Amino acid sequence: MRGSTMCAPSPAEPAVAPPAPERDTVDLGRVRQVLQSSPCKTRIVLEDGVGDEELMPAAVLFPIVRRDDGPTVLLTQRTAHLKDHPGQISFPGGRCESADASPVHTALREAAEEIGLAAAHVDIAGYLPEYLTSTGFRVTPVVAMVTPPFELQVDAFEVAEVFEVPLSFLLDPANHQRHSLHYRGRLRHYYAMPYRGYFIWGATAGIIMSLYRALAAGGP
Repeated sequence: MRGSTMCAPSPAEPAVAPPAPERDTVDLGRVRQVLQSSPCKTRIVLEDGVGDEELMPAAVLFPIVRRDDGPTVLLTQRTAHLKDHPGQISFPGGRCESADASPVHTALREAAEEIGLAAAHVDIAGYLPEYLTSTGFRVTPVVAMVTPPFELQVDAFEVAEVFEVPLSFLLDPANHQRHSLHYRGRLRHYYAMPYRGYFIWGATAGIIMSLYRALAAGGP
């Protein structure tokens, strides 16, 4: 990823992941209904403590995989040697480049570079509100439906692992934990969703919460 969109630093003692539930069916048609049809710069989700300073535009792909036993979300774990946010869980994505015509182009390009996900398997469903991070990014989440079978080719420099989490698990409020830490002299609050040893938190968890709130409210 060129430019991390995660929040730092990592918690010292991640919570123990609860047992994974059986996958439930999530209505992907309803997911489409609550998404924005185009990127919107007026409705912004703020990470706790983020100001109004100029931020760097970025985009991530929120890839929902159509599995027979229930949709999943494709996530990556960053390699441990990276300078920024080593080992953290993220969506494929990164900063927008001058050659990118739109956030969709950024998200698809980064997904292809990081994990080798071909655009032919990706159906763009819509957008979630922009997400501002305390690390200086204005992130557009691009939600997409991914149709298997597909093959991935991981960039081993940036990505240590690719894994999937049931969408029903991520949208279940019973799995939404609230944590806090002191960062740059301030107490910051963030969501986390521990899953089978993976500590999903920061911007990734925040963007997932954005989808959860949209579904709960019936709209973006």
